[in-house]
Amino acid sequence: MRNERQVKKSKTPLYISIVVACVLIMTSLFLPLPYYIEMPGSADDVQQFVTVDGQKNEHTGAYLLTTVGIRQATPLTLLTAKFNDFQEVETKEALFGDNNSEEYDLIGQLQMSSSENMAKKVALDLAKEPYTFVYEGVFIHSVVEGSDFEGKLKVGDVVYKVDEHSFDSSEQFMTYVKGKKLGESVTLTIKRDDKTMEISGKLIKLPATKNIGIGITLSDKTSLESDRKIAFEVEDIGGPSAGLMFTLEIYEGLIGQSLRNGHIIAGTGEIKSNGDVGMIGGIDKKIVAADQAGADIFFAPSEEYPEDVLKEAPDLKNNYEIAKEAAKKIKTDMKIVPVKNVKEALAYLETLK
Repeated sequence: MRNERQVKKSKTPLYISIVVACVLIMTSLFLPLPYYIEMPGSADDVQQFVTVDGQKNEHTGAYLLTTVGIRQATPLTLLTAKFNDFQEVETKEALFGDNNSEEYDLIGQLQMSSSENMAKKVALDLAKEPYTFVYEGVFIHSVVEGSDFEGKLKVGDVVYKVDEHSFDSSEQFMTYVKGKKLGESVTLTIKRDDKTMEISGKLIKLPATKNIGIGITLSDKTSLESDRKIAFEVEDIGGPSAGLMFTLEIYEGLIGQSLRNGHIIAGTGEIKSNGDVGMIGGIDKKIVAADQAGADIFFAPSEEYPEDVLKEAPDLKNNYEIAKEAAKKIKTDMKIVPVKNVKEALAYLETLK
């Protein structure tokens, strides 16, 4: 009898250890941390999101828009990310800035809306189709720390004049501001909650580009009307980086013929009003997503940094250079094609067999 009690007592610490171990394992799996992990996301067929005159593109092959996945870290996933070349750990502040989650989602939606309208415009230009396009200003996404407009502008504000000057594109808007002198004062005319107001402040040297600027991130507020009915059904995807692939998909629909010749073509890049393709973030992760989806070609923005930026950061790489390095690292057979504008992408498509 004594021996049986001794055996039972001796097993008690083991049971406790097992329970503690289980609790620790569950904690490592599910305990949210104040960090986020950026990783390869999805590569989705654009034809499921876009219709032209009520019709989807049924040609063989596909244009794939690529995304970066974001998830909140746990102790286990944080540790895993440290050993993965294509997972990047970000603090909440670095990812969201001063925005809350609702503002962050709103910014993504504003960027997507701008991307859709700009893709329509450029595709209609290429197809020589008439339309009415109205540039209404720029949405404010954030104000950088140190800007004289910090605390004056809010997320969602629409700037439609600078010093009483109106513009036809954000490129014109930024060119005007860059032409001013450091410390010079400018007056922005904005709309906020259907109210018009003027806000003044001094220009600064931007930390990222070293250009003269207001110190904001933005996207275009536009509207477009056309006899060709171009419609989008996009959910749970935000940002401007689908612009190039949207443009190619719409253009095929407008001209009624396939340019991709059965190829699965992935890509990324913000589309500008003149057809230029702007750089985006996370392209190394998008290369992985495209490769996993079976793409055989990837269009990568090859926009160059200004000379003054490269002078201060000579090792800075553009999207195409980063994409090439990522493709080499994962040993993919996918061809990485540099594009500065949509016409270069179309010229490459003409070479496909």
